[in-house]
Amino acid sequence: MRIFLFMFILVFTLQAKPIFSNTDQADSSQYIDALKNLVVATQKTRGLTNSYLNGNLIALMLVQDAKSDMKKAIGTMESLKLASDPVINQRASDVSNKLIELNRKGFKLKPEEAFERYTQEIEQILMLAQTVSKRSAEHMTPFAKDASFVMMEQMLPLSEYVGQLRGYGSGIAAKAAITQEQKENLSIIIADLSTLHKELQTRVKNMLNGGKKYYPQDLEAKVAKMNSSLEAYVDFAKKEFSKESIAINPDDYFTNGTEIITQIISLYDATNKAVLEDSKGWL
Repeated sequence: MRIFLFMFILVFTLQAKPIFSNTDQADSSQYIDALKNLVVATQKTRGLTNSYLNGNLIALMLVQDAKSDMKKAIGTMESLKLASDPVINQRASDVSNKLIELNRKGFKLKPEEAFERYTQEIEQILMLAQTVSKRSAEHMTPFAKDASFVMMEQMLPLSEYVGQLRGYGSGIAAKAAITQEQKENLSIIIADLSTLHKELQTRVKNMLNGGKKYYPQDLEAKVAKMNSSLEAYVDFAKKEFSKESIAINPDDYFTNGTEIITQIISLYDATNKAVLEDSKGWL
């Protein structure tokens, strides 16, 4: 009877945690952390470049730091074990080479072209992130698979939509004028952002319940704060950019957008930490 009870407890416990550490899951966690840093740095480079090209000279002092963060993230990615995967390595190399070339030419382009070029490269980084997630999925636990999907398919894209709203809007604010085409482009960004935000709110609740033991107790409060901040930022953009005369401080607007991205990335980091913790076994 005691042996049967012991085996029942052991099997029940193993459903929550494996005996051996999942090194593949840990490797994926480290790589997507570096990928996240590359996305954030590229978003910031795009926004600051757009603001500078529209006349905000202060942005020039900050853009070099953002470019330095891009190089650091690429270097970290290249040093990690997952970089030996031939598919991941090829796609990461393509992204790296194009970003280096774009950073050299960025200030010589028209504002709209520079913004679009950086946006295209961020899309490639997000596609690389999805590739990493899918190629690693078979080695992950059910919780880690779900968390990885939410990070790659929702959190990073949401940070990108906020980055677009921040960068595109700060350029308009720097110029203190807006065209009808720009209003329409902002409307598209806001619509996509709002749709994804609603989807993320539902998935995050389920994800937090599934991995509650891995998350800090105050995370739900932080998520609620992020949601409120994001909604307020969107409402502000809708109101102020609908006016014929634009009177927005581009640096303040950019900073507010950065704070929201930081909140999204904080949730991303907490989730990635949970995935890493979930990869640890009893032995």
